[in-house]
Amino acid sequence: MSEKKILVVDDESRIRKLIKDYLRRGGYEVIEASDGEEALEIFYKTKDISLIILDVMMPNLDGWEVLKEIRESSRVPIIMLTAKSEEEDELNGYSLGADEYVLKPFSPKVLVARVEAVLRRSLGEETSIIEKDGIRIDENAHEVTVDGKNVELSVREYDLLKYFMKNPGIALSREKILNSVWDYDYYGDARTIDTHVKKLRSKLLDKGDLIKTIWGVGYKFGSSQ
Repeated sequence: MSEKKILVVDDESRIRKLIKDYLRRGGYEVIEASDGEEALEIFYKTKDISLIILDVMMPNLDGWEVLKEIRESSRVPIIMLTAKSEEEDELNGYSLGADEYVLKPFSPKVLVARVEAVLRRSLGEETSIIEKDGIRIDENAHEVTVDGKNVELSVREYDLLKYFMKNPGIALSREKILNSVWDYDYYGDARTIDTHVKKLRSKLLDKGDLIKTIWGVGYKFGSSQ
């Protein structure tokens, strides 16, 4: 099996080397870019990139601009790196199509685990149809429709919706959601779930209220009938 190619974009050579060393130990091929312009040049020249790790704050062209341009033509999984922790920045990343959001400083082992989890979901074979209350997930095509209209979701939003729909009417704690959907030991703030749910609700339009908040616990999916 050929190595999956990962594009690592960061203006700090020390950070790139740290990420590259850990990814190569995991069996990945790593391509480096030192700024946004170089990242786009490499991305357009290299057609088989499996995932991008993209720093936000960079000279010339920042990560947000790179993310927006790539999302115009590709759904390649993208993990954003940033030193900012404000919720608005995190929501901005997800609204632009980021699949993950990692705060600096980070554990290289945890970053590799996130890479593996995102790749499993974006590249894995799916086999069935899940349909409830007007929402339909085609796991084979990795597509979601709401009342027949296509909805674009990030990898994480897709997995979160699938988990909700496979567990209708069940009160799901944030811890259980992290363990089941994130699929690795997560050391961040559970507010990450709330951020993803907020964005998922908005993308589901009038079906967003099917994801109900259970105060003090977590969430539950499904109509009241």
